[in-house]
Amino acid sequence: MMESKKHGVIGLFAALGDPTRFAVLETLMREGERSAGELQELADISPPAMSRHLRVLREANLVTRRIDGQKRIYAAEPEALRAIDGWALSHRGFWDAGLDRLAAALEARERNG
Repeated sequence: MMESKKHGVIGLFAALGDPTRFAVLETLMREGERSAGELQELADISPPAMSRHLRVLREANLVTRRIDGQKRIYAAEPEALRAIDGWALSHRGFWDAGLDRLAAALEARERNG
């Protein structure tokens, strides 16, 4: 993986390391666009706290924002999610090999009693 792409994924994981931000992104992925006020009510945190969380998500390019009158409407950003998926797929061989070794060890243990 190129160094710049690796740093991008690190930023995505850093942004998602907070449970509130993770929940906000999950909500946007599951339910579609939501206003900042709706997200703030769902998370049961103060408006300034939600604003900070949304800023981190925007800076990581995990969400987009559009303005509709007085409302700020947020949506999940599919391209960032593809980057996470790509990272996970690039490491699949590691996990598959480890799981294969575990299965072989368990089978050997069963055979040997």
